[in-house]
Amino acid sequence: MPPPVRIKRVYAPPAESDGSRILVDRLWPRGLGRDTAALTSWCKSIAPSTELRKWFGHDPQRWAEFNRRYCQELDANGAAVTELASLLDRGPGILLYAAHDEQHNHAIVLADYMAKHR
Repeated sequence: MPPPVRIKRVYAPPAESDGSRILVDRLWPRGLGRDTAALTSWCKSIAPSTELRKWFGHDPQRWAEFNRRYCQELDANGAAVTELASLLDRGPGILLYAAHDEQHNHAIVLADYMAKHR
């Protein structure tokens, strides 16, 4: 059984325990230099569509529907899911996101989805 998929804000300092650092946002995080991010990979295509991201707007009242819609997008995005699974299967890794809301963001949905689909 693969290890659980961990998540972390990209603005938090890198740690040795992170393993592979995989950014899963479609847009580059504001104010963050590429060297500071210390990324292993940037998987833009696994992020929610621009339309879904804008619709959600990090509104907690839309969380359940966002979760459902994003999982539908992931189901239809086999290539990106396979790519991310391959990265995670290489060893310890962590999904990085830029959202301020640590309780309602796409990385939570994605980590749960990847735990069930790899």
